[in-house]
Amino acid sequence: MEHGTVDPRRRVPRTDEVLNDPRLIAAADRLGRAPVKAAVTAAQQRARSGDLDPAAVAGAALAALPGSPGGLIPVLNATGAVLHTNLGRAALSAAAVEAITAASGHTDVEYDLATGRRARRGRATLAALAAAVPGAEAVHVVNNGAAALVLAATALAAGREIVVSRGEMVEIGDGFRLPDLLESTGARLREVGATNRTTAADYAAAVGPATGFILKVHPSNFVVRGFTGAAGIGELTGLGVPVVADIGSGLLAPDPLLPAEPHAAGALSAGAALVVASGDKLLGGPQAGLLLGEEGLIERLRRHPLARALRVGKLTLAALHATLDGPATPTRQALHADPDALRERTDRLCARVAAAGADATVVVSDAVVGGGGAPEVTLASWALSLPERYAAALRTGRPPVAGRVERGRLLLDLRCVPPSADDTVAAAILAALPPAGR
Repeated sequence: MEHGTVDPRRRVPRTDEVLNDPRLIAAADRLGRAPVKAAVTAAQQRARSGDLDPAAVAGAALAALPGSPGGLIPVLNATGAVLHTNLGRAALSAAAVEAITAASGHTDVEYDLATGRRARRGRATLAALAAAVPGAEAVHVVNNGAAALVLAATALAAGREIVVSRGEMVEIGDGFRLPDLLESTGARLREVGATNRTTAADYAAAVGPATGFILKVHPSNFVVRGFTGAAGIGELTGLGVPVVADIGSGLLAPDPLLPAEPHAAGALSAGAALVVASGDKLLGGPQAGLLLGEEGLIERLRRHPLARALRVGKLTLAALHATLDGPATPTRQALHADPDALRERTDRLCARVAAAGADATVVVSDAVVGGGGAPEVTLASWALSLPERYAAALRTGRPPVAGRVERGRLLLDLRCVPPSADDTVAAAILAALPPAGR
C-alpha cells in the first residue's frame, strides 16, 4: 500500500454504527435483531472485499432483508394457474387475513366466555362449515386433505380392508401415492376393477366382513379417455359398508364454471357416509382437511387419538371461518374474472412497457384451475408476452413476479394479480429492461 493511502477496510463502518441507522432499527423491530445483524455483517464483508462502497453498507444491508418476517416472500402470481401448488395454492381473502391477525393473540378458541369453562375447539368455524353444507350431519377439520383421509383410514379401517378402484389409485404430488398413504395407516387395500373400467359389481364382489369402507377418489389431476367406466357413489351405498368420497378440490357446492367437478353437497346427497376435501383449493381458504358426513362417523373420527395430532390451530380456524362467512375469495374472483377486463388491463400494461422499449405484445392465454382440480378446464384469458430473458429478473425482483415460459416467450397472465398491483408489475418489467431500453 502506498504511503498516505487509507486501507479501504478501515473505512468500513462499525457494526454498532450501522445498526443505529434508523432504517435498520425499524427493520429490527419488524424482523428481529439477528437477521438484521447478519445482513449488516454480510454487507461489511462485501465492503472489505472491495465489492461495495463502505458508505453503502447500511443501504445494502437493508436491501438484502426480506420484505416481511416469516421467511416466506410474497409473490405476484402471473402464471395463469389460479391454484398454483408451488406458490401456496389459494390466496387468502382480506377478511381471512384480518381474522388471522385478530386471532394472533389470546382468543376463545376453546373457552366459553359466558361460563368460564372449556368449550369445543373451533365451534364457530365448525358451525360455519356445517351451514355451508347443510347435507352434512356433522363436520370436522384437520390440517390438510391427506390428513383427513389418513384419519378416516386409521379410525375406520386399521387392520381391515379398504375397497378402491384400480383407476383411482392416484399420485397426489411430489411422489406421494394414495396406496402408500393408506397402507401407512395399517389398512389393507383391496383393489377392484381395471384401470379404465370398474363396475358396481366389482365392488360388491370384494366387500365382506373384513371391509372397513369403500373409497371413491376423484382423479382430479388427470383424465382417462376412451373405453372407460366408473361406478357412482349412489351405486355403492347399499353394500353394507360406509362409502368415503375423497373429492379432492374442496368444492362445497356446484359451480357452473366447473360442471364436472364433484362437490361435497352432491357426494352427500348421493349417499356418501363421509366426504373428504381440501380447504386451500377451490374453497379458497387456508390449508385444511375438511371432513363432512354422518354424525356417528364424524364423532368417531373426532374422538380418535390421532385426531389430536392432526388438529388445526387457531389461525387456521379463524381464516377458514372468514373464508366460509366472508366475501368472495381471491380464488373465486380469479376463476370468474371477466376476460374483457383482463384484456383491457393487459393492453394498458403492454402500452406502458412497450413505450419504454420492451419487446411486448398481448396474446391469448389459456389459464387453468391448478392445484389438482378440473384438469380439462381452461379459462379464457390474455397475457403479456415478453422475451424469455425477463423471467429470471422478474422472479428474483422485489416483489417477485412469476409467469410461465412457452415457446421462448415469458407470458404474464394478470388473472391472479390484483388490479392494484398492475403498477407494481409494470415497474418490475421496466426495472428488468436492458440498459439501452431504460
